[in-house]
Amino acid sequence: MPRYGASPRQSRPRSGREQGQDRTFGAPRLLWMGLVLLLALALALALSDSLVLWAPAEAHPLPPQGHPARLHRIVPRLRDVFGWGNLTCPVCKGLFTAINLGLKKEPNVARVGSMAIKLCNLLKIAPPAVCQSIVQLFEDDMVEVWRRSVLSPSEACGLLLGSTCGHWDIFSSWNISLPTVPKPPPGAPVSRVLFLTDLHWDHDYLEGMDPDCADPLCCRQGSGLPPASRPGAGYWGEYSKCDLPLRTLESLLSGLGPAGPFDMVYWTGDIPAHDVWHQTRQDQLRALTTVTALVRKFLGPVPVYPAVGNHESTPVNSFPPPFIEGNHSSRWLYEAMAKAWEPWLPAEALRTLRIGGFYALSPYPGLRLISLNMNFCSRENFWLLINSTDPAGQLQWLVGELQAAEDRGDKVHIIGHIPPGHCLKSWSWNYYRIVARYENTLAAQFFGHTHVDEFEVFYDEETLSRPLAVAFLAPSATTYIGLNPGYRVYQIDGNYSGSSHIVLDHETYILNLTQANTPGAIPHWQLLYKARETYGLPNTLPTAWHNLVYRMRGDMQLFQTFWFLYHKGHPPSEPCGTPCRLATLCAQLSARADSPALCRHLMLDGSLPEAQSLWPRPLFC
Repeated sequence: MPRYGASPRQSRPRSGREQGQDRTFGAPRLLWMGLVLLLALALALALSDSLVLWAPAEAHPLPPQGHPARLHRIVPRLRDVFGWGNLTCPVCKGLFTAINLGLKKEPNVARVGSMAIKLCNLLKIAPPAVCQSIVQLFEDDMVEVWRRSVLSPSEACGLLLGSTCGHWDIFSSWNISLPTVPKPPPGAPVSRVLFLTDLHWDHDYLEGMDPDCADPLCCRQGSGLPPASRPGAGYWGEYSKCDLPLRTLESLLSGLGPAGPFDMVYWTGDIPAHDVWHQTRQDQLRALTTVTALVRKFLGPVPVYPAVGNHESTPVNSFPPPFIEGNHSSRWLYEAMAKAWEPWLPAEALRTLRIGGFYALSPYPGLRLISLNMNFCSRENFWLLINSTDPAGQLQWLVGELQAAEDRGDKVHIIGHIPPGHCLKSWSWNYYRIVARYENTLAAQFFGHTHVDEFEVFYDEETLSRPLAVAFLAPSATTYIGLNPGYRVYQIDGNYSGSSHIVLDHETYILNLTQANTPGAIPHWQLLYKARETYGLPNTLPTAWHNLVYRMRGDMQLFQTFWFLYHKGHPPSEPCGTPCRLATLCAQLSARADSPALCRHLMLDGSLPEAQSLWPRPLFC
């Protein structure tokens, strides 16, 4: 790979401690190995969802993909490759101290990247071309993160050698301060909103290409032709690990008429495709401006309120907090978003968008909309290795917004990309506390990211038994992976004095690809289902969704209906057995990350689920 900024390796005298060690573990070599280790782990985490899904889709939920589960699978292989099997705890801590000291001097990014490419290929983390491209994307940022990180030798060695040598928990617990103002009692106060998420436009989508290629994303230039025995990618999209051509998004937006009219639009991000190994900033900005122009063209004067997805940046998931300045910062992205979305957002919203990618505004009198940058809670945002405590002060800002809304008597909607149950534990638990405190002010929450159709129920913290809020997770526009394209419409208590602004019902629309890709067919976006009618809900309050989960535990026909709709009308062919069903139902009860107790009543024998058996949930993002 090209050696950007490479310089000859500099030698230095070794300390007495270093001279007494086996030469295999010399500090200069360990410096590079430590950096390569961090970079390899980052690449494995970034690509893990795509790589796990190279195999044909199955009905059972994906294996746990949280940091602990992923790292414990990767680290033993890394130790074997580096020959660190006999590395002792004291030596490890001494050497990682040397690594940290070395980084304060002049880390050779090109050397680290070159070694990481070799390691990526050796461990078969991804195909060779993907390894080379994604290392070039990540290397500079990851070295900068390590250099600035609070990662201690004890934590690094705890990861490598296990808990007897240290504790790997860099994402330590922290708490948000809540006002001393008492929670008010529930008040008497008990418009169609279009919801778009995960559009994932693939500029290089090409009909006829192989939908089952070796790369993490297929159906595109470079995927090659499929074998003669298999069909190639369809004109409108494909049931595989493929994203959408622009014509399918145009078809979606131009065909909204039967689902409208709309009072406003919530759009929760993920505009670019999943070709994360060779995206440039220019690619991401082209996706932003192209799709924003398309939305404005077809929706005209209808106000649109966006949120930032994890795929908007490059490298993917790379969202440094605002204290990171210069070329590493996200300023290039937030400034472009502010320019593209200026017709929709007021000046104060644009100001905070430019700073941290989040904002608040009032669509109607009595309703406050808060758009959160959920990348500051993301397990995959490696910039949080530096400091994961309330990044950008966003949660404390959220508390201030909610308290001000409560003082005014307003209701609040929250939109965001990554659902709170998929966040880092401490962020997720603090958000859960905030929702509980402001349950009478917070009327609705809307997220995307998982690509499937689901929800997350919040409970009171004292007993974890009283449902007090629900977050709606809408299905994706993209087909990735093996899905029909889709979108959601929410019916919300309308714009009048004393409105509750709660969700009254929702409808999901899809494009049936089997029908649309038939030669000569015209794409027809159709209503898939209405929530209350299909599930027999008395209303759409939190208790109704809680009860639905427990009804599905005992009613297999009802669960199969949910399973079909969860996949936007195109479920896997393999049946969803008991472990799959319990994991899926547990996910609907789990708005707080790493909380198996939330699912204890689902277990047929009444026991608590094993923490690693159900957490976190399946992702297609």
